[in-house]
Amino acid sequence: MPSSPIRKLVPYAEAAKRAGRKVYHLNIGQPDIDTPQEALDAIKNCRASIVEYGHSAGNESLRGGWAQYYRRLGINVTPEDILVTTGGSEAILFSFMACFNPGDEVIIPEPFYANYWAYAIEAGVNVKPITSSIASDFALPPIEAFERLITPKTKGIFISNPNNPTGSLYSRADLERLAAVVKKYDLYLFCDEAYREFCYDGEQAYSSMQLQGMEDYVVLIDSVSKRYSMCGARVGAIISKNKDVIAAALKFGQARLCPPFYGQIAAEAALAAPASYFERVHSEYVSRRNFMVKALNQIQGVYCPKPKGAFYVIASLGIDSSDRFAQWVLEEFSYKNQTVMVAPATGFYFTLGLGLSEVRLAYVLNIDDLRCAIECLGEALKEYRQKVMN
Repeated sequence: MPSSPIRKLVPYAEAAKRAGRKVYHLNIGQPDIDTPQEALDAIKNCRASIVEYGHSAGNESLRGGWAQYYRRLGINVTPEDILVTTGGSEAILFSFMACFNPGDEVIIPEPFYANYWAYAIEAGVNVKPITSSIASDFALPPIEAFERLITPKTKGIFISNPNNPTGSLYSRADLERLAAVVKKYDLYLFCDEAYREFCYDGEQAYSSMQLQGMEDYVVLIDSVSKRYSMCGARVGAIISKNKDVIAAALKFGQARLCPPFYGQIAAEAALAAPASYFERVHSEYVSRRNFMVKALNQIQGVYCPKPKGAFYVIASLGIDSSDRFAQWVLEEFSYKNQTVMVAPATGFYFTLGLGLSEVRLAYVLNIDDLRCAIECLGEALKEYRQKVMN
């Protein structure tokens, strides 16, 4: 199993805090946005006298609420097309376990969310990376490049849209090109759409479930974690019109018995949150993104493309080793008794040697904290280049 580039440096961050330094966490997608009050009230007002087992597919009322959510987006699904999981993480794992045999291959554009690789290892699936580049703002690689990677063992293509970790957003045309390849070679198209609500500059996420004639091919991964700022609820979902996929995934659901009791209660209430909640959240993330991208690009030697979605950026810092820098800045650096925690981008690339100068940063802090964090990062880079690289 690979170590998480997001969490592997936690012991160093904890040591820095024990030494009295303030650590700005840019490494993890944990929003500081309030969870919808509706979700918090639903838990507080729960009068259950027994915290009991639920349905292995998830509470019927939650699946119904999720189906209504999709119908509001113009996606026609029923509760029977939905399997509730313990976070989006379990949705990915169950999808791999349901759709692949050991030794099968999945093509994933890199850099990608590091745990995709971990779940592939758990399922005995081989990852075939296809590299996107910061030089092209991490645009989807040409379809011909996907086709060159397909072998008799290839059974699926996996994308994140909007993308974690790059913040890129794939267009309807991108998805339709992928769909043509998926149908041509009889593959699955796995789409992680957990960041659907976070699209900027007038852009909107086109869902894989809106692709025509793809009902048997698309396996959608979703989660309430980021959308409603409730990562700890651990509630996600697999959505697919392919009945065999849902039936196979349910067997794994039965093995783990049921999704979390209170998490489902909170998730169901969050799905009914008013549109005003997202309007406020969306506006806040636009401001944070604009500030972070501008501030990063003002630091000498740094390049950061402007993402169209999610709440992450990958920035090239112009350094020798993002892994060494990320550890050094926690162990040895301090500016005004502060430091920053970043996620080395090497952990988001499957191909060895890529991402050496890059880090993933999450703009999940308020702008005052982001201002301090980026100032701190700029000072750290100056000192690192002078003392460590030279």
